[in-house]
Amino acid sequence: MRNDFLSDEFLAKLDKFNLRARLIVEGFIVGLHKSPYHGFSVEFSDHRQYNPGDSIRNLDWKVFAKTNRYYIRRYEEETNLKSYLLVDHSNSMQYSSGKTSKLDYAKAFASALSYLMLSQQDAVGLLTYTDRITSYIPPRSMRSYLNVILKEIYQLKSSDRTNTAQILHSLADRIKKRGLIILISDMIDEPDRIMQGLQHFRHQKHEVILFHIQDKQEIEFDFKKETEFIDAETGEKIIVNPWQIRKEYRETYSETANYLKRKCHEAFIEYNPITTETPFEDALLQYLIKRSKLI
Repeated sequence: MRNDFLSDEFLAKLDKFNLRARLIVEGFIVGLHKSPYHGFSVEFSDHRQYNPGDSIRNLDWKVFAKTNRYYIRRYEEETNLKSYLLVDHSNSMQYSSGKTSKLDYAKAFASALSYLMLSQQDAVGLLTYTDRITSYIPPRSMRSYLNVILKEIYQLKSSDRTNTAQILHSLADRIKKRGLIILISDMIDEPDRIMQGLQHFRHQKHEVILFHIQDKQEIEFDFKKETEFIDAETGEKIIVNPWQIRKEYRETYSETANYLKRKCHEAFIEYNPITTETPFEDALLQYLIKRSKLI
């Protein structure tokens, strides 16, 4: 399907990078880490071309009869990394002081990550949420799965309040095998409760990456005149002179951001603050370069 976030030029750049988790998970890389459960779970995933040395047990003879080529049937355990993209689309994500809202930025980021991981045959799933789970697509590694995920991302609209912590705990209870959890959110919620949810994943040995999407004005609070502020999720309104509260606001915002950064570091969670004024292509590629040096 067409997706406004993935230009041909950007896709060419993405193909130069890999996003690999540091943790070893079941079936991490085909041929290098064989799944201990291979042969017991028979959920079909896709085909791959036969390579010398592969077992002929899983040759698909029907495909051979049609194409005169050898292909191996792959099962879910044989796919690489299982990743889960969690995208917040609550009302606060719709805010924008410039050209791009936090939600559009998050959608672009999630689209690019989906493309990247499916291109390297990692299984990718998607969970979208507000104060409830609005959609859940379980991880699969088929390239054709990209259209399913992109369609869901493309149709996302902001709505309702957020309850990130509850969503995190709900998903953590659902996932049994270790994998990669990628949270994309503006983190406008109770930070201590969110951290408890993220630590739930770490307790279960998942790797966790947080992309904290922020608008520049949320950080700088550089409004010039008397302004009416409306809480996007509660509808509460307040009229203030920004310069009267700017210092206190900035200090509070900075304290929250530093709290998230510190707690993520303590829990071995990757914390990545990003502002929407940074082109998402640049932000993602810079992150991938940084991560490639860590792995």
